[in-house]
Amino acid sequence: MHPSRNFFLICTCLAVTAGCSIKRMAVNKIGNALASGGSTYESDDDPDLVGDALPFGLKLIESLLAESPKHRGLLLAAASGFTEYSYAFVNQRADETAAESLERSNALRTRARRLYLRAHAYGLRGLELRYPGIGSALESEPASALARVRRQDVPLLYWTAASLGLAISTSKDNPEMIAQLPVVDAMIHRVTELDESWGQGSVPEFLISVEGTRTGTKAGEKQEKMRRYFEQALDFSKGLRADLYLSYAENASVPAQDRVQFESLLHRALEIDPDRRPEGRLANLVAQRRARWLLGRVDELFLDPAPARP
Repeated sequence: MHPSRNFFLICTCLAVTAGCSIKRMAVNKIGNALASGGSTYESDDDPDLVGDALPFGLKLIESLLAESPKHRGLLLAAASGFTEYSYAFVNQRADETAAESLERSNALRTRARRLYLRAHAYGLRGLELRYPGIGSALESEPASALARVRRQDVPLLYWTAASLGLAISTSKDNPEMIAQLPVVDAMIHRVTELDESWGQGSVPEFLISVEGTRTGTKAGEKQEKMRRYFEQALDFSKGLRADLYLSYAENASVPAQDRVQFESLLHRALEIDPDRRPEGRLANLVAQRRARWLLGRVDELFLDPAPARP
């Protein structure tokens, strides 16, 4: 997760810089640091600590953007950070709260959608800087609008697509939001054209979620597409990303009512050693937490009882 490195350095620099031009230079330099490479958050082993700290980091990024609104690195950090925070720490709480309070769950889901849309807006701002007019063009001719995007902008394009796709997933009763699915399709298709292996399987994994959201597709065709995406993502990730197994289990196994496959996938996610891939430790721990929660809800998700053990 990009948001937040060197908070003390950032705060100190902003406090001591006097002139506007000097302050802008400091902000840009710090923004470059935030956007260059991994963050200590990604390798952290305490999801709760990160979940509590992320809002501060995200607001700090927004403060820096107020000083330097055209900093593409900060815009990428905002797009990815708000998306990841909403997915891992707000959406998940919405799911967990549903059994206790539907009202509270709906409120959290609404908040998650707003955060996704905030992330999407930052992503579009970043794309607009290099491709002026792309935002409005996406609404009418998404494929031709995205033809201009180059490989160097794959991360920004991915997070712009992912944030909108996740916003749609929390708005299944909103026709206006669902009508934007072709835009998500076009953006992620362009990412695939430019660098399908980006993010160690993040692209085909995201396509599993997109396919799960899609309506009007024959069940068999949808299942086959998701299976191909899963195998492709598995190859790119070398089986070291727990969230991939969850994505396939929730989007493919549950609709197919394949309880055995569902449980097998979740157990495979739990077998992953988070320390084997330190740069993805936090993401794996968050996914494994959800896997345990899902295993506790198997009887609610599947109509058929568990098969009798021999």
